[in-house]
Amino acid sequence: MAAQSTDPDSRWRIPVASVPRHELVPRWWEQAEDGRWTLRIGEDDPDRWLNAAYGSESLVTSVDGLHADHAKPDDQPTGSPTSSATLTPLVIKMLRHGRINAGHDVLDIGTGAGGLTAIAARRLGAEHVTSVDIDPYLVEAAKDRLAGMGLEPRFHAQDATEPLPGDYDRIIATVSARPVPVPWLRALRRGGRLVTTIADTALILTAWQTPDGGAEGHVERDWAGFMVARHGPTYPPGLDSLFQRAREEDGEAADRTFRYPVTDIRNAWEVWSMLTITHPGIQIDYEQTADRRTAYLAHPDGSWARAEAEKYEAPTVRQSGPRQLWSELESIRTWREVEGGLPLYGCKAVITPDGVIHLSRGRWSATIVRP
Repeated sequence: MAAQSTDPDSRWRIPVASVPRHELVPRWWEQAEDGRWTLRIGEDDPDRWLNAAYGSESLVTSVDGLHADHAKPDDQPTGSPTSSATLTPLVIKMLRHGRINAGHDVLDIGTGAGGLTAIAARRLGAEHVTSVDIDPYLVEAAKDRLAGMGLEPRFHAQDATEPLPGDYDRIIATVSARPVPVPWLRALRRGGRLVTTIADTALILTAWQTPDGGAEGHVERDWAGFMVARHGPTYPPGLDSLFQRAREEDGEAADRTFRYPVTDIRNAWEVWSMLTITHPGIQIDYEQTADRRTAYLAHPDGSWARAEAEKYEAPTVRQSGPRQLWSELESIRTWREVEGGLPLYGCKAVITPDGVIHLSRGRWSATIVRP
């Protein structure tokens, strides 16, 4: 794990190698292709446990508020993941973006299974690390498991978008937010650095604290995605009824003039991020059976789109509502092909003291406020 996550001369290599990650995830959830979640218990299958803990994927530890530690073998929760043990290379990526040095006080927002907290405490000393999470159980479990490793950083159970305990040289958020919560900015010391991701995108935002109480930096030429910061045990309802309409209704008209094949746009991170930046609140779903592909878009304003095609053929698209969502997506995909890329990665980011994010690159600009 250490070799996969760090360079031979990295200051993070020994901390990674000294954290027994499997002890942080004794139980976890695995999702099958049909969407069903299955409980995995490490002690029941030690080989699977070690392969999962030191493998190449993040491990989901809670689904719709049901933590694997509290589940029965026959439980089959539905809904979305609400906590996970982040893949170690991704943890190291976020820590590296933090430009952390000895003596820095670090705040980890989003305790999860405690992996980032443990690695940071190994390198900096536990007295320099604080971790917060909205889920009291996650906080207590991580606290107990890290104590078993001889690590005693500070933990707090609280909504991370509310005022934070103390102030810090570095804040590393492994939950996403949109815009930047004001308490994060207020907890940064003079000259401090924030590393986070913008919610519903694959954009890593890094910024240095500025004298006005805001921050300035850029979107890294790198990518990551994290769960959105929650305000309760689960996430609020999505756009299920609108997606149902997209599946069943015909819309205003069928159109075959679109050029790009149907794909799960969430895997095309640059295009997906630009779509969610320009259309805040948009949600995506995707189905594939044999050779047929179907993608759905839905927006809180009542707009929806459905695109269907065999393999890579031109899709048949049906749309409804005040926005022509698939047309907007097509424009972004064309922009990317014509220009060789989109202006998101590497763009300048200015965060005002109220958390609003202003992105700009060349003649392009966007402002990110609360949806």
